[in-house]
Amino acid sequence: MSKKIIGIDLGGTTAKFAILTETGEIQQKWSIETNINDEGSHIVPDIIASIKHRLELYNMTSDEFIGIGMGTPGTVDREAGTVIGAYNLNWKTLQQLKKPIEEALNIPFALDNDANVAALGERWKGAGENSPEVTFITLGTGVGGGIIAEGNLLHGVTGAAGEIGHITVDPEGFDCTCGKKGCLETVASATGVVRLARTMSESYSGDSSLKYKIDDGQEVTSKDVFDAAKADDDFALLVVDKVCFYLGLACGNIGNILNPSDIVIGGGVSAAGDFLIERVQKYFNQFTFPQVRESTKIKLAILGNEAGVIGAASLALQFK
Repeated sequence: MSKKIIGIDLGGTTAKFAILTETGEIQQKWSIETNINDEGSHIVPDIIASIKHRLELYNMTSDEFIGIGMGTPGTVDREAGTVIGAYNLNWKTLQQLKKPIEEALNIPFALDNDANVAALGERWKGAGENSPEVTFITLGTGVGGGIIAEGNLLHGVTGAAGEIGHITVDPEGFDCTCGKKGCLETVASATGVVRLARTMSESYSGDSSLKYKIDDGQEVTSKDVFDAAKADDDFALLVVDKVCFYLGLACGNIGNILNPSDIVIGGGVSAAGDFLIERVQKYFNQFTFPQVRESTKIKLAILGNEAGVIGAASLALQFK
């Protein structure tokens, strides 16, 4: 009987799990809430307990699995199986993941950064069509990324390769949580889009339902901004154009450096769909030279929330 793989996509609000075949078909999936209390000390025990519970439920044993792969926020040491700097998990110190999980479950365990595994997922089963040259950008609460070049995921010296969210797109721009100014994350993440809208609304004097909402102190989301733009709200269109300018600039730089076959854009903000992609493409064309413009495509991610678990599970294939 062919063996299975387990993928875990660990996020600040939920941990998603899936049991997959070797070829990447999801057979079971579930999720649990991420308990970040007490400096995140419950997270690893909760993951172990959840997997144990599911294996009992499905009458499965550890020897039916090739391995477990997991994507996590923070800076990952893949050899040691540790992570540091995952602040949205309340992990302030170095966390051991591989050791306790392997000891408790008796299944080999591999770890990588969450944006990297989402890149692997989109490349393997999504918009990347298994191309050896794919760059993935995820526009969520922050902006993450993963780069697959010549068939390999790039990690860099400290595992910080592919930090696309920290490409500088405006040297005079907003302060970023990383300590720099004007990172892509400050203007193209879900929170960044709203921040940009609030700032731009101060100097906009025309008629706009979006500006009215902001001035009225109503809660505004990035979806509201894009929905208003799709409904031809002049102010919202200006905000979206600015977001797409920054994204197109970052994608242009990536294209000129790496010349991937595909730059795949995913994450919550990408739900704006072709409306977003077409505008990013316009600026991408402006910022790339001809060979790149003709050979690198900007695409929408297609796996949605499943990119993380599928990509994470693919890490386990190294244990075959």
